[in-house]
Amino acid sequence: MPLIWDGLSEAIYLIKTGDPQVAAAALRSIWISVVAVALATVVGLPIGIGLARSQFRGTRLIVLVFRAAMALPTVFIGVVCYAFFSRNGPLGPFELLYSPWGIVLGELMLAVPIIVGISHGAVKSLDPRVAETAWTLGASPLRRWMTYLSEARIGVMLAVLTAFARCVTELGIAMLVGGNIKHRTRTLATATALETGKGEFARGLAMGVILLAIALAAACFMGWISREDKK
Repeated sequence: MPLIWDGLSEAIYLIKTGDPQVAAAALRSIWISVVAVALATVVGLPIGIGLARSQFRGTRLIVLVFRAAMALPTVFIGVVCYAFFSRNGPLGPFELLYSPWGIVLGELMLAVPIIVGISHGAVKSLDPRVAETAWTLGASPLRRWMTYLSEARIGVMLAVLTAFARCVTELGIAMLVGGNIKHRTRTLATATALETGKGEFARGLAMGVILLAIALAAACFMGWISREDKK
């Protein structure tokens, strides 16, 4: 117990004083995850809505594949990305391995199935009269899709926030693709593992506290959105 309390006290001190290593890892984690989730939203939302509003042979299989991909271990995604980004891989010439943008692409692969799966469920559960009304009023396809997004906004927000929380806390992709390089690809998750392994418990705990704070902030924001929707 003394180790935990002493570590927690020092962690709070490091956060309050803006320790450079802690701050750099936090900012890097946030911007990488924000960019990855933004790109995943652009890619995943149209797929999720399209699968929810379309009926063709293979729809259920595709949805099942995306839902199964939501549970993929980040280490597996990291290994796949490593194979593609390495010097002998198909994307080797772009030098994405051990770069922040390599982590962004890896987290993009992690986030897309989450956004597709959750947004598909949110749109699929809408009252059928929403689509019927939009169709009767002669709304264009784009207008109908915007209507679906508006009606399912809570589910869509949940999809985006869930993807962000998963990306900002993941370890496997950042470690394998980023390499945990100081001042370049070190994130909160990889820094936590590194510092704790070195015996720097307080610094590692500080990273963990920040990760917890980010997750709680996302949860509180989701709760606030839900409450506003009920008014």
